[in-house]
Amino acid sequence: MLLVLLLGFALFGLATMLRVPIQGRALMIGLLYVAVLFLQFALPIGHPLREATGGAPELWLLLGGFVALALAYRAVLSRLRRRVLAREAAEMPKTPDRFSQTELERYARHIVLRELGGPGQKRLKEARVLVIGAGGLGAPALQYLAAAGVGTIGVIDDDVVENANLQRQVIHSDARIGMPKVFSAQAAMEAQNPYVTVRPYHRRLSEEIAGELVADYDLILDGTDNFDTRYLVNWVAVAAGKPLISGALSQWEGQLSVFDPARGAPCYQCIFPEAPAPHLAPSCAEAGVLGPLPGVVGSMMAVEAVKLIAEAGAPLRGQMLIYDALYGETRTIALKPRADCPVCGQDAAQSPADRDHTQTGSV
Repeated sequence: MLLVLLLGFALFGLATMLRVPIQGRALMIGLLYVAVLFLQFALPIGHPLREATGGAPELWLLLGGFVALALAYRAVLSRLRRRVLAREAAEMPKTPDRFSQTELERYARHIVLRELGGPGQKRLKEARVLVIGAGGLGAPALQYLAAAGVGTIGVIDDDVVENANLQRQVIHSDARIGMPKVFSAQAAMEAQNPYVTVRPYHRRLSEEIAGELVADYDLILDGTDNFDTRYLVNWVAVAAGKPLISGALSQWEGQLSVFDPARGAPCYQCIFPEAPAPHLAPSCAEAGVLGPLPGVVGSMMAVEAVKLIAEAGAPLRGQMLIYDALYGETRTIALKPRADCPVCGQDAAQSPADRDHTQTGSV
């Protein structure tokens, strides 16, 4: 029996040196245990190999029973701990003045960053961010905002999860096909981080509700592929003096910028005065889009949101970052406000242009 134990320790040590995952190491020891039991039952009494591996199966069965009990005890403790943490997260205020120990551990990699630290993480916890669209761009943005600890996250989209979405909208799953996207996203975000508050709005963004909705948030992320909605979001963000992070996709290319006229940057309509003709800007369903591309651009949008909230680094105000996935290239172009812009210029309109702002499509 001592020989088998030494062999087990040697295998475990070798696997540890080779950086085999703990599951692999446990599987190796389990296979060794099964092999020894097989020898104990298969070989006759007095056989040298049986004697060398213990001589009787009872000792190994007893040892296996103790190990099984220890593993079961550990599993029960882990389950109870998860329940306690979940109850603590559910019962405690979402934005207390101080972080819980669990939150400190969760955000430790943020807190050690010089540009963020504790104050930056506290700003994230107190922030309120609205994401327009829970599709390709909204999916990674929402996931990383929740993981980063943004205290209150609103998401508005009137669409439901479809099979064709799952190639790129990774916040949703096959089991949630047919579910409204905002509720699917809410389930994923709350599973990721129970310390954030998610506000789902399963409806279209219209001119009647846009102003009141945007006024309740500090920062807006626009991930839609509908120009009417983009112009509406831009107008209400400018009117409320809120920064707008806007992203867009087309086949292999993505772009994003921070539109913030209140701080000297142009607005969306400064750069895109009019919507292009439909055949010049086909939707993703018409032109196609690389699956991982929304993840890249949507994650960049989340990065800009964190920078704006935590007042870290240099956000993309007055700049547009363009990413070409096909050739692995990025470039940044400078953007300037237009004095004659109908939204943020000197003679800005008091209401949106006469358009039918009634859709909230997502990429």
